[in-house]
Amino acid sequence: MSTENRVRVRFAPSPTGALHIGGVRTALYNYLFARKNGGDFILRIEDTDQNRKMPGAEEYIKESLQWLGLEPDEGPDKGGPFGPYRQSERKELYGQFAQLLLDEGYAYIAFDTAEELSEIRKSYESRKITFKYDATVRHRLNNSLNLSSAEVEHKINEGAPYVIRMLVPEDEEVTFFDAVRDRVTFDTNELDDKVILKADGWPTYHLANIVDDYHMKISHVIRGEEWVSSTAHHVLLYQMLGWEDHIPEFVHLPLILKPGGGGKLSKRDGAKQNIPVFPLQWNDPDTGAVFQGFREEGFLPEATINFLALLGWSPGNDREIFNMEELTHAFMLSQIIKGGARFDLDKARWFNQQYLIHADVEELLPYIKTQFPEMYGLADPEYLAQVVPLFLERIHVLPELSDQASYFFTEWPDYDEKQIKKRYKEENQELYLTLFDDIKNAQPFDRSTLKSIVEEFVATQSTKYGVVLPILRLAVAGVLQGPDLFAMMEVIGKEKVNNRLNKALEYFPTV
Repeated sequence: MSTENRVRVRFAPSPTGALHIGGVRTALYNYLFARKNGGDFILRIEDTDQNRKMPGAEEYIKESLQWLGLEPDEGPDKGGPFGPYRQSERKELYGQFAQLLLDEGYAYIAFDTAEELSEIRKSYESRKITFKYDATVRHRLNNSLNLSSAEVEHKINEGAPYVIRMLVPEDEEVTFFDAVRDRVTFDTNELDDKVILKADGWPTYHLANIVDDYHMKISHVIRGEEWVSSTAHHVLLYQMLGWEDHIPEFVHLPLILKPGGGGKLSKRDGAKQNIPVFPLQWNDPDTGAVFQGFREEGFLPEATINFLALLGWSPGNDREIFNMEELTHAFMLSQIIKGGARFDLDKARWFNQQYLIHADVEELLPYIKTQFPEMYGLADPEYLAQVVPLFLERIHVLPELSDQASYFFTEWPDYDEKQIKKRYKEENQELYLTLFDDIKNAQPFDRSTLKSIVEEFVATQSTKYGVVLPILRLAVAGVLQGPDLFAMMEVIGKEKVNNRLNKALEYFPTV
């Protein structure tokens, strides 16, 4: 299929900090749409804001996408026929089109300083009016619309800083179709004259993304709803540059809201509520603050993808669990919701638990080794491979394993003395001793044999499971919560279990 008719989408983050989980969802929807339609998923780094560019941010973005399996078809590292894919390497291109807009009368030079504009804003605010650099004021300000060509040339030759603004037409309507919001129309009298080229020669987002989307033959622009209000400017720029036949289809995604609703989820919410809002841990180079990521919190990448996919999109039924292939098949732009989607960490944890329950332990162990080496170091891999499956239905994220399974990795368990006092009965000491002796002599020492021993013991001793099983579990694990008792005993092993039974018989009466 030629690129003229091919679905081509881009994920275009700015390397000004960590990639927010909302940005990850945008990347995911772009990826799913491209894969469903046999198209191309492009990574473009929009680094024209050199003042806010942050060390390590681009690498963080790429590592996040890699962890989640969102591999681009074209990008800074991958290459491709429409590169370079880093905007800082395309600077001259933007200047050419800014000049073209000037030459065609669709843009103008503005010499207004930041201080001058600040004073004007203050003046407007004092009258409770919002200032916009638009058709109502442009002919009274310091720009090439009011100055003679000689004055403009003189200022430029003198080194006066200036920006280039697009000249928004008056009394017109700009209409575009949005896959989520249908037909959207703006009155040009409501639009300001956006800066398209800054005084430092770098383009703003408005010009750069238009030029790049056109040259990279982008067919669909899938991005956050905060860009809806700017899309009218972008449509105008396509028209001004003579590219109206190449305007992409627009898809503006709903916001990801705070857990309690009421506003967009931010990194401050993450810090305040101790929830991950980034895919990976982010060490802020400016402040030194450390923000946990989904990966470091113990989420699997597949579960994270599944959770995010349903945070703004509905499959049209009650189904919730999808692998990437199933998501690709099911995904449709028409099923993206219009309203904001509330971030629910408990739901994310539930998704992760479903993936842990069905995880292949042989695949899970290398992941634990890579991401949680302190957990991996608790025991040899063979032993760990026996412990992990016992807890996959009991934990939501991997780090919980260390706490819940601690008695598997110590010589002696930490005893819950409150439960010992409640459960241990001195008059049953001989009963416990007899049961423990039967268990010590179990042959083979496996879950089936151990279960049979206890069942026979309860029957022949005319006692109840509630009398002996809690004591047996407290003796082996120190706590009453945990996986199947007999499976647990088999994994811990005969020697260690017997040692714990002996200690319990001595210790419990003293509690």
